[in-house]
Amino acid sequence: MRGRLALLAAATTSMVVIAFLIPLAILVQSVVADRAMEAADVEARSLAPVVASVDEGAELDRIVGSAAENRTGELTVFMPDGRVLGHAAPDDSDVALARAGRSFTGRVAGGVAIFLPVVVAGTGNAVVRVMVPDARLQQGVVSAWAALAATGVAMVLLAVLVADRIASGVVRPTRQLVGAAQRLAGGDLDTRVKPEGPPEVADLGRAFNLLAARIGELLEAEREAAADLSHRLRTPLTALRLDVERQPEGAAKEVLTADLDGLERSVTNVIGQLRRHQRREIRAESDLAEVTRERVRFWAALAEDQGRSFSLGVPPGAWPVPIRRDDLEAVLDALLGNVFAHTPEGTGFSVRVERDAAGRTRLLVEDRGGGIPDEALARGVSGAGSTGLGLDIARRAAEATRGRLAITTGDGGGARVAIEFGASRRDPAASVGSGR
Repeated sequence: MRGRLALLAAATTSMVVIAFLIPLAILVQSVVADRAMEAADVEARSLAPVVASVDEGAELDRIVGSAAENRTGELTVFMPDGRVLGHAAPDDSDVALARAGRSFTGRVAGGVAIFLPVVVAGTGNAVVRVMVPDARLQQGVVSAWAALAATGVAMVLLAVLVADRIASGVVRPTRQLVGAAQRLAGGDLDTRVKPEGPPEVADLGRAFNLLAARIGELLEAEREAAADLSHRLRTPLTALRLDVERQPEGAAKEVLTADLDGLERSVTNVIGQLRRHQRREIRAESDLAEVTRERVRFWAALAEDQGRSFSLGVPPGAWPVPIRRDDLEAVLDALLGNVFAHTPEGTGFSVRVERDAAGRTRLLVEDRGGGIPDEALARGVSGAGSTGLGLDIARRAAEATRGRLAITTGDGGGARVAIEFGASRRDPAASVGSGR
């Protein structure tokens, strides 16, 4: 923007300068020529009375010779008797026209000449000719044009400098706003800007600060509301535990107790997460390879019970992704849970971690069933025992990392769910790809 404003100022100023300097240059040339011709006319008219009144030839020769030495142009006097005094010049038709009594200015070889007839008593008309050479007509014009051109260039440079300073006052705070918006989008809710620049840009900065503060307040209120809601679950959980404890001893009671313990741990975990105020959690990272291996091991027992074959493809090393570990675990559980919920027992599946062509980390969960039912693709739509929340959880988790979720048909005709994660700060491949 700054460069474009400078170019616009240069173009506009150049057009204005050209519009003024060209007529001014023509005017300078015209003024110089007019002054030279005026001086020549004055010289011719001042000599005319002398030519008309001096009878002595030698004296007239001396006077004309002296005038020719201090001339504005080449001075020539054509006497009625045919004598030519001063500078040599042809006695042509212009001289004959002047002898007829006509005073005029005409173009001659090498310049412009003034012809002035002079009546000499008793002998006829003499002609005073003053020729102004082209060099005299253009004297000083080139230097004047150079001065005008230098002035025009200086005006353009000054306009560019002023435009650059003005643009800097607009661009700098605007860039600060862009950087602050990017940091806010990345989860830094403490980001603020110093309102500066033109009034409109300063107002925008103040509005941005209010927006960031309001976002923080809303997130805080949401955490508190969710935490309070989760906390209220403890009362029915306590009542449920009492009911379970009154059940007769046996395998059923043990299963219910284990499930209840898991539910309480989940509620406690939710409360703990929502009570945390460290905003660094928004930019937390976890190892996709480690979490994937762990969750596949968890589901492996159920897969064996249902006769499902599965494969796990996780390359060695760490695969950091910008998402909290518990959120990543929820994503894997949601995707694997969909496989078990929407395919018949005995249907195999595969889980892979890889990089796509653009270098982004990708998680692939593919089954060899009949694909994902339509009712499982929309959140909140119940059908076939699904609320549709599983894929929505995965989608929101991917988008939170600036990635995406894609559902396609696998090579075996089953459903393939691919999650592309955004770049992690510790991801070497992402750093190389971004040029850092």
